[in-house]
Amino acid sequence: MVGLYRRKYPLHISGWGLNSANPVPPNGVDVVDKILILRKLAELEEYFGQLKEYANTTAGRYSKDWKAQRVVERTLQMMIETCADVAGHIISDKGYRVPATYADTFRVLHENGILNRDLFETMEKMARFRNIIVHHYDNIDTEIVIGILKKNLKDFSAYKDAIINILK
Repeated sequence: MVGLYRRKYPLHISGWGLNSANPVPPNGVDVVDKILILRKLAELEEYFGQLKEYANTTAGRYSKDWKAQRVVERTLQMMIETCADVAGHIISDKGYRVPATYADTFRVLHENGILNRDLFETMEKMARFRNIIVHHYDNIDTEIVIGILKKNLKDFSAYKDAIINILK
């Protein structure tokens, strides 16, 4: 999974001081991946904005509105997948260990000081929640979805901030 993101060609971008002898900027994130990561973080911000309008939804109203369920659950899935994809690029570029599972992707970032313990634990739970959505392991618990909308949307912003911090 992670190896797919390795860059095989040297970059020649003025302003970065890059050449074939030094294809990676001083912070260790490939320029192409930095641009890609920033684009994905912009997508994450867009999804965040789309979900904010559902943040005040009650469990009762949510459980009766299949359209809201579809929008919220699919958008949460895309947000979590975007976060994992960003993590995969960072893991690959920095040469960190290959994650064993989807949730382990966030553990690798924590092990390397990119995510603090609280954010890692939240993102790990989000990855497991995403698996429930994608693989239909169980009926999706309305209370969990409402909890994410009310308490955990901010964690996506914290994740974005942690990633931007390493791109500086």
